[in-house]
Amino acid sequence: MPPTRPGIPRGDQRWSTFLKNHARAIVACDFFVAVTATFRMLYVFVVIEHGTRRLAHLNVTANPTAGWTLQQLRQVFSEDGYRHLIHDRDRIYSKHLDASIEALGLKVLRLPVASPKANAICERVIGTIRRECLDWMIPISEAHLRAILREWVTHCNTGRVHSRLGEGVPDPPPATVAFAKSEFRHRLAANAFVRSKSILSGLHHEYWLATCS
Repeated sequence: MPPTRPGIPRGDQRWSTFLKNHARAIVACDFFVAVTATFRMLYVFVVIEHGTRRLAHLNVTANPTAGWTLQQLRQVFSEDGYRHLIHDRDRIYSKHLDASIEALGLKVLRLPVASPKANAICERVIGTIRRECLDWMIPISEAHLRAILREWVTHCNTGRVHSRLGEGVPDPPPATVAFAKSEFRHRLAANAFVRSKSILSGLHHEYWLATCS
């Protein structure tokens, strides 16, 4: 964005304001690299919804092309509600790809040159995937990496708490079970107990309340 002289109003909204005002209609995408146990380099494509922090799509390939990337995005945009797509200036996002996306009714927003912070939400989730998953597991093959990431995406969307959502999750469970209140603040009610589920062979766990049968 061109700089303005001090004391003169911009006359338009800032980038951060735009992202906040249109969060529910924005999706962002990016690639990152993962290495297998045999030192094979694989590329992971991530698409995230700004408003809900939901990972809308994730896939793995050894040979990323504009055609493959366009097919991944078409799978995401088969649903209505999206209006803007944010991506960087990588050569893989060709003019044909952008034109095809705009033909679906979306506006493509290309990031400024050398400005990864403009795509901070997508960059942050990529860092989270590394810190909470791939830094602790070594994929054996492309299929193994895809299986690991799919399990982690399910955990991220349905079980992992996001502070931006007020200790909520992007896809909350459809129904909750009512429990009798306990007279003690830090003690469960008589008809409740805690259940857990192992994620990625014990790397993470999900916990929820259940009733005694």
